[in-house]
Amino acid sequence: MTLTYAQVWWLILGLAALTALIKAAGPVLLGGRALPAPVTRVIVLMAPTLLSALVVTSVLAAGRSWSVGAHTVGVAVAALMLWRRCPLVLSVLVAVLVTAGLRAL
Repeated sequence: MTLTYAQVWWLILGLAALTALIKAAGPVLLGGRALPAPVTRVIVLMAPTLLSALVVTSVLAAGRSWSVGAHTVGVAVAALMLWRRCPLVLSVLVAVLVTAGLRAL
């Protein structure tokens, strides 16, 4: 099953709405009581996990198969630089240059 571009965006919007609903439902259902710590840890990680899954899918997926190319290396370089606490603009610029350099080969 191949998704169209519009279907992918609807899926992203639906998952974002579901995440917001789940985050809002906890305090409402608990009536003002604090959420248990394990539940709070899971809820806090839902949005970053969804974003990470979307990034990985967009970087590694080519149709119905997985592919690794210059764009994958560029994203890895940016991730490594950000992990090492380099400025965001510098990380993006280096990633673009690495990707362009690899594509030129």
